[in-house]
Amino acid sequence: MIGAGQAGLSTSYHLQRRGVDHVVLDADEAPGGAWQHRWDSLRMRDVHGVAALPDAVAPVAGDDERANTAVPAYFAAYERDHDLPVVRPVAVGRVRDDDGLLVVEAGDRTWTTRTLVNATGTWTRPFVPHYPGLERFAGPQWHTADYPGTEAFRGLRTLVVGGGASAVQLLGEVALVTDTVWVTRRPPVWRTDEFTPEVGRAAVALVADRVSRGLPPASVVSVTGLALREQERAAHALGAYERRPMFASLESGAARWADGTTEPVDAILWATGFRPAVGHLVPLHLRGRLGGIRLDGTTAVADPRVQLVGYGPSASTIGANRAGRVAARAVASWLSRHREAVTA
Repeated sequence: MIGAGQAGLSTSYHLQRRGVDHVVLDADEAPGGAWQHRWDSLRMRDVHGVAALPDAVAPVAGDDERANTAVPAYFAAYERDHDLPVVRPVAVGRVRDDDGLLVVEAGDRTWTTRTLVNATGTWTRPFVPHYPGLERFAGPQWHTADYPGTEAFRGLRTLVVGGGASAVQLLGEVALVTDTVWVTRRPPVWRTDEFTPEVGRAAVALVADRVSRGLPPASVVSVTGLALREQERAAHALGAYERRPMFASLESGAARWADGTTEPVDAILWATGFRPAVGHLVPLHLRGRLGGIRLDGTTAVADPRVQLVGYGPSASTIGANRAGRVAARAVASWLSRHREAVTA
């Protein structure tokens, strides 16, 4: 298995319960998955909630505790308490087929396996769309993945790009120290109802439908809508959430719209999301003609030896635990059929 975030740990737990011998290869130096890399100002009160891992309680932390320390500590304790077979740091370069077996390559190290669970998530693949003039923009640019904190933006008129939850959260911080301009491709859809477990499950089902048809996965948040939290009210009062449509091009110190209007800006914050980190799976030719990896549950339709968790509906804590259970069951079923084929 590749990846030890929430979906990976859940899968490892269920594989262990089924008696499936496995190893979890994780690229990070320490436990915590993507959570350990999130920005320091993200507090536990800011996250939508971290679902409890199997046979464990949800992480207990004060509202003001940093998410990038609280959640990794929870993952580390879970790995230790359940004696999960995590090996790190191992940066997998590619996975290839070798006469019916899968060969996992990481530098000069290799592992050979009959089945594979991929749980690499999205954090290592931040997405920045290309616009004309991008290379001419003279000011600093950051992505959510390397957000440096509010002080870096003080005094810099900042263009915030993106219509997701991260854009809303970071606008809530940056707008308090400098002028901001918010742009999105589509008008934001604001949620007025409470984010209940039922809402979360419905959102997961919509994303699952996309990957079952072989479409590129959408984020869960993209189908739940946006909501302002109490800590973002001050930015709202300043007009930070008065959205403009996407610009057409960038100049040295400005953004230009299709109608010729411009806005002077000194810095850009790209809150434009992430793409699935599945480049190491390219040799297996899993991607279909519609641009995504088609899944049946968590099983790659193009190669049933491969399970994907942390992809599509399981790329959030809402769906990660269930995906781990489904993937472990599929692995056990594949191995059982393979053994029967060998002995027949």
